[in-house]
Amino acid sequence: MATIERPPSRLRTWMLEGLSDMGKGIQQAPHAVPEHPHEGQRWYRVMCLTGVDYFSTLGYQPGIAALAAGLLSPIATLVLVLITLVGALPVYRRVAEESPHGAGSIAMLERLLSFWQGKLFVLTLLGFAATDFLITMTLSAADASTHLVQNPHLTNALHGHQMLITLLLVALLGAVFLKGFVEAIGVAFALVGVYLALNAVVVVVGVGHVLTAGHVITDWTSALTAQHGNVFLMVGVALLVFPKLALGLSGFETGVAVMPHVRGDPDDTEERPTGRIRDTRKLLTTAALIMSVFLITSSFITTLLIPAKEFKPGGQANGRALAYLAHEYLGSSFGTVYDISTILILWFAGASAMAGLLNLMPRYLPRYGMAPHWARAVRPMVIVFTLIGFLVTWIFDANVDKQGGAYATGVLVLISSAAIAVTIAARKAGQRNWTIAFGVISAVFLYTTVVNVIERPDGVKIGACFIAGIILVSLLSRLARSFELRVTSVTLDDMAERFVRDIASRKIRFIAHEPRQQDKAEYRDKLEQIRSDSDIPPTEDFVFVEVTVTDPSEFETGLTVRGEVVHDRYRVLALESASVPNALAALLLHVREKTGCIPHIYFQWTEGNPLANFLRFFLFGQGEVAPVTREVLREAEPDRARRPRVHTG
Repeated sequence: MATIERPPSRLRTWMLEGLSDMGKGIQQAPHAVPEHPHEGQRWYRVMCLTGVDYFSTLGYQPGIAALAAGLLSPIATLVLVLITLVGALPVYRRVAEESPHGAGSIAMLERLLSFWQGKLFVLTLLGFAATDFLITMTLSAADASTHLVQNPHLTNALHGHQMLITLLLVALLGAVFLKGFVEAIGVAFALVGVYLALNAVVVVVGVGHVLTAGHVITDWTSALTAQHGNVFLMVGVALLVFPKLALGLSGFETGVAVMPHVRGDPDDTEERPTGRIRDTRKLLTTAALIMSVFLITSSFITTLLIPAKEFKPGGQANGRALAYLAHEYLGSSFGTVYDISTILILWFAGASAMAGLLNLMPRYLPRYGMAPHWARAVRPMVIVFTLIGFLVTWIFDANVDKQGGAYATGVLVLISSAAIAVTIAARKAGQRNWTIAFGVISAVFLYTTVVNVIERPDGVKIGACFIAGIILVSLLSRLARSFELRVTSVTLDDMAERFVRDIASRKIRFIAHEPRQQDKAEYRDKLEQIRSDSDIPPTEDFVFVEVTVTDPSEFETGLTVRGEVVHDRYRVLALESASVPNALAALLLHVREKTGCIPHIYFQWTEGNPLANFLRFFLFGQGEVAPVTREVLREAEPDRARRPRVHTG
């Protein structure tokens, strides 16, 4: 009796809508990327897409700086700005040149390492990137809820519900992506424009109050001198507290990630999009300069005009220093408008982070074979990231200050990796001065990262959890997909084509041969052994197949087959691949399709423990070749009558 397959449920169909064929490198992204370098948006509009992450830190950065440095906040912020302009900005301008397709510094480092250590290194960086983006979502939502709860019109009604509000904002963010999120650069442009304009008003009014009340500056300088004695000591302390201000460096990795959206010149090519690179550099430089001006002025006025107690947890300026000044000096109505603008841009910063996650993971994991089947679709991943966002929010009690360490760790690790990547790139290019400069910048960021980890280990703990989770899921996925046909194409040279045409006139018989000394006796003995084991008469013809393993950590590769005659007698098809069984299975299926005949392949059993041999296959592409080749063929061709024959003796 025939079995009637039930159609997939509507929920399953909806969840997996847009499922991409990751084996062909096609990914379903939450927003469209222009196909040609000269398409896209003007750089200043794309800057606002980066800005919803970068500029939104003004919502909490002045308060964090005040808590970390106290009266030294303006000087410490000046140190941050100098490191931004002299360190992070040159690094990411170079990243934009070296990786103009949005892959960022991780792709630059990926090219330096091969084999499994390269994959594990990239997975580690992905773990810190996930920390950066996820904490961006949760911290931004927490600060948005802070602005909402502490608004004078709403504080009585919403007091004590900050956790619930933060969870609702994270859920709303996930709901937008489940509906189908299209990156609205126009919306980002409007949000950033309004937000920066409102901040400019607050800063101008704040500076005006500082200048008109002359005693404010006098009181501040007197207190500084009393606490720290001299300028050199002040600068030294500011340098020491700099790692706590590292949140102000966020946004650069997002800046290069959105490069594909930047409109290039008409004569740009994918190989060298000169216009896109130039305009992305403008984007990065302009954003850094705007942010530097706001960071310096905002830290100055908030330190001088807000009582120190208000910055502490429970204080009215905690996590919302500029909003405090907006209400204090511009009235409740303007302050409410400022709060609304801040809430919107902080929430949209979470949207930018979610988009970054959904684009970053598919860029690497599918190529490694390290993504579960359902991870090919956007919606299941949105649910996963939203649930993780709930967990992180609960762990940190929806508190901005508590999440600062984790956020800074993710940001600093990515910037440090970018600095190291461009240092290596400059050295390879023979640019001695740039190599020294980038080396010094790398040392500064590595020092900052280490100090941040020591003082606030929460970040590295969260990062370690993400790294462990990504590696575990990736390895399990790779294990589950081990028997997939992982060859993207098969190409035979002229000699190989001739061998296949000739043998197709008879029964197609291949001998799987592991190349060793490759002397005449080795081929003769192998041929006699196969004839004896399989009881094949001497009149039957064979072609040897030899696979040389390249990088077994690679998942998908194209296959090029070379034909050659060894010792003037033995015909050999030579292949290079990441996996022997997958290469053999792909060759057999290709020969079947090309000739219309069912090929046969002959093996000898591999000596040794079966489990150890399987691990050799999983890690090194070799091991128990015969049964694995048969299993790959079974999965690739369910029809037994059309499946190539595997013989083992």
